[in-house]
Amino acid sequence: VGIYARLAATLQRLTGTEALRHAVAPSEPYASADELLQDLCTIEASLLSHHGRALASTRLHSLVRAVEVFGFHLATVDLRQSSDKHEAVVADLLKVARIEPDYTALAEDAKQTLLLRLLDDARPLRVPDAAYAPLTVSELAIFAQARTAHARYGRAAIRHYIISHTETVSDLLEALLLQKEVGLMRGTLNEDAVCDLIVVPLFETIEDLRNAAPIVRAFYGLPGVHAMVQRSGAEQDVMLGYSDSNKDGGIFTSNWELYRAGNALVKLFDELNAGQERPIRLRMFHGRGGTVGRGGGPSYQAILAQPPGTVRGQLRLTEQGEVIGSKYANSEIGRRNLETLVAATLEATFLTPNKAAPAAFLDAAEALSRASMAAYRTLVYETPGFVDYFFGATPIREIAELNIGSRPASRNPQRNIEDLRAVPWSFSWGQCRLTLNGWYGFGSAVVRFVAGAPDAKGRKEREALLQRMYAQWPFFRTLLSNMDMVLAKSDLALATRYAELVGDRKLRQKVFSMIEAEWHRTSDALTLITGAKQRLEGNVEMQRSVRHRFPYIDPLHHMQVELMRRFRSGDGGERLQRGIHLSINGVAAGLRNTG
Repeated sequence: VGIYARLAATLQRLTGTEALRHAVAPSEPYASADELLQDLCTIEASLLSHHGRALASTRLHSLVRAVEVFGFHLATVDLRQSSDKHEAVVADLLKVARIEPDYTALAEDAKQTLLLRLLDDARPLRVPDAAYAPLTVSELAIFAQARTAHARYGRAAIRHYIISHTETVSDLLEALLLQKEVGLMRGTLNEDAVCDLIVVPLFETIEDLRNAAPIVRAFYGLPGVHAMVQRSGAEQDVMLGYSDSNKDGGIFTSNWELYRAGNALVKLFDELNAGQERPIRLRMFHGRGGTVGRGGGPSYQAILAQPPGTVRGQLRLTEQGEVIGSKYANSEIGRRNLETLVAATLEATFLTPNKAAPAAFLDAAEALSRASMAAYRTLVYETPGFVDYFFGATPIREIAELNIGSRPASRNPQRNIEDLRAVPWSFSWGQCRLTLNGWYGFGSAVVRFVAGAPDAKGRKEREALLQRMYAQWPFFRTLLSNMDMVLAKSDLALATRYAELVGDRKLRQKVFSMIEAEWHRTSDALTLITGAKQRLEGNVEMQRSVRHRFPYIDPLHHMQVELMRRFRSGDGGERLQRGIHLSINGVAAGLRNTG
């Protein structure tokens, strides 16, 4: 009765609703889920000491586990904002406080010096009744709401603060300063600071991934940071972005730089934790998408393909909106998917050898990465008119009108690939059946790597090396398996129909011929390395599934091309646009992880 009364009072305090059965007598609400857990543990101890183990092991244990997992918050929420927004807010705070008139113009060293001084000062920056920019007001309000959520639902309600586009150490310090401003960080950095939210850097582009370990190393090298993280729970998440790195450097280079960044970060934290009584646990956070070009593909193989030592019993990964329904809408399928993730995590932790891949494998991957990125960027960023081809031959303009995300398709109105968001970029290539972001550049890389040998014997040795890499290295095998899958789902004949939407005939022929030639090079490279003469030869079930689905998808493509042609010529309105959107949804559902 006492526990029920307190739970009823807690429900009223948190939600404003009444319990279904009124409490016998009014009582005080639980201050936290831990208090409820203590009461349940008291009941468990009593049952065990009075021969009630049967009761404890059935209903009570499941309730205890539910409280441990869900608390009063149900699900943990992440906060995420771009580093440039933090910089603007800090600049506004410093300008109004007359500490620094133009913070954004400072050099990185000067920013770090100033931010460290402010983090060692217990006083807040905000001036009462001063007028701040709308962005400053809204961002600080979000931090304040996070503090309120902690007070109401417990610290597990919000644990991570992710910084998109982390490029410098000051990006991390700015997030700490904003936490300090609302009381999420208490104390001073050099003495007794405790931070409620884990500051999570997100490294997205190829350059950012290469700088990931140096930035984190420099951050932990600042006075007071290492001790503060230990006092705050001794946990550090680092998020790695698959989508933007792919758009930046192509499929192979993206995966290779992600692999290298993971290795470098593990090595860094092993060094930081040497001799420490309380080591900091590094948790890798994989920002994977639904499409292969954004890190999608079979999760089990992807986890086993992670660099040795990067899993260690835990990891985080994103599940995208377009695949959540297929994976978790049904409870049994959802359970199976979760069991698959747990099994892969356990296997990667306890059964996968921790020794690094042979130096020959790493050197070959580096050479392939350089050549692949060069081929990819030659097409996407250096071919005149490629942007016009992309906007003409794919439904990117129509996808931008879909209500499928919280952000616009591009970061600014100009038609630049650099500013285009990775989701519509990947989505568009799947719709026109080229799936370019899932394979382009690899064929040229293999040709260049093999041809770089001095003689015929050397070329044979390099071919044999690639075959050994596929047979012995999970990273390489998984990556090639994903390429094999997206190539199987591509269709050059259908892609030519979309290419016909490009008005400039010479541009259409030039770009499509480059794509077609690379498609054949990549297919031949996969055959050379894997020995499979047909795509999906080693996955009979998926091969059969794809073969049965395509007769239903192909007519949708032909219909979509015609609808797009009419819509872009001005022949039609809302009804025609809706038809295009329905065809996009149908194609995506049929292609699945390339949609």
